[in-house]
Amino acid sequence: MESTAFCPAHVTGFFKAYLEKDDQKTPEKIGSMGAGFSIREGVTTHINILPKINQNSNFKITTIGYESDKTDVSEYVLNEFLKLGNFEDMFFDIRHEITIPVGYGLGSSSAVALSLSYALDHVLKTKLDHTMIGQIAHNAEINCNTGLGDVLASYHGGFEIRIKPGAPGIGQVEKINPGEITIIMICFSPISTNKFIKERLSQINGLGGKMVTKLLESKNYEHFEDMSLEFAKYIQVMTLRMENLIQELSLNGIKCGVALFGETVFTMIPKEKEEKVLQILKKYSEAIIIKSELDNQGARVLNN
Repeated sequence: MESTAFCPAHVTGFFKAYLEKDDQKTPEKIGSMGAGFSIREGVTTHINILPKINQNSNFKITTIGYESDKTDVSEYVLNEFLKLGNFEDMFFDIRHEITIPVGYGLGSSSAVALSLSYALDHVLKTKLDHTMIGQIAHNAEINCNTGLGDVLASYHGGFEIRIKPGAPGIGQVEKINPGEITIIMICFSPISTNKFIKERLSQINGLGGKMVTKLLESKNYEHFEDMSLEFAKYIQVMTLRMENLIQELSLNGIKCGVALFGETVFTMIPKEKEEKVLQILKKYSEAIIIKSELDNQGARVLNN
């Protein structure tokens, strides 16, 4: 038995975190409000189920493309599905194809969790409601401390404002149609999400909530870029090379924002500006450049 599912990568431009409180013990209610977008690159997960014969474990997890340094998110999702039936005699050969760099603010862990959750539901015929598939992936992120709002966002896809925090089925998004745009990103180096959230939470929440209200009024992707840049400067994630690049783009009439959390700069532009942007970015030979478009579908099972 085999199954394949895909989840788009997701970039957050600004957010307000809602973490666990004494009266809020359910991980489905933890998350973030904020805004961001999903792109056509991400994680494709393929599962092949074989009979379990003398293996020490009942699963094997491999990655191709960009390597992930941990498998705890995948193991959490798999263990949640194993609770739903009698699957002891099965061996799960899981392969994640990751087409985005890991740790650069592109939501790779949520894409791993959500693509695996969809693939497992399909191959095991558990027939879960789609919100439950999303909640398992969201809970994996919360329990493994790898993210807050990316699962909700990439579940829906597109350019979104997260207007209520939480997992799919609890959290809510409002999608915005920015028209025909190209998204170009340059990734310099990774940042630890978990460490950053703990250290800067009060700064993050003060500004992030106000920006959600502003973007709901304008629903403009250029305003989103401006706010993302303001947010990044305010919480002091800007490095010198990011500042130099952003200044050069600005001098050429190109707005941009910052992916949280990674040393990653993005720009959302009309197609006629693509070549100008790429010409500037290619000066940074040490970085990874990604050119993409919005993925409006969100996570899904692929034709198997």
